[in-house]
Amino acid sequence: MKTCLRFDRIKAGFEKDVLFLRGHAERHVGSPAARTSAKHAISVKRNMARALNTHLARCRECG
Repeated sequence: MKTCLRFDRIKAGFEKDVLFLRGHAERHVGSPAARTSAKHAISVKRNMARALNTHLARCRECG
């Protein structure tokens, strides 16, 4: 599937956030902050999917 530059920027931004949150959770295993980061990473991933699907529905280049 061919995607536009905006799609790639949206995806890269969300992936950066997910990697940061997962890294924090791995560094602080067992702490309440790590559990919160892991849960937040799941939410961010869900939001990324929603944002990318909305983009695909509206973009002339991608969709």
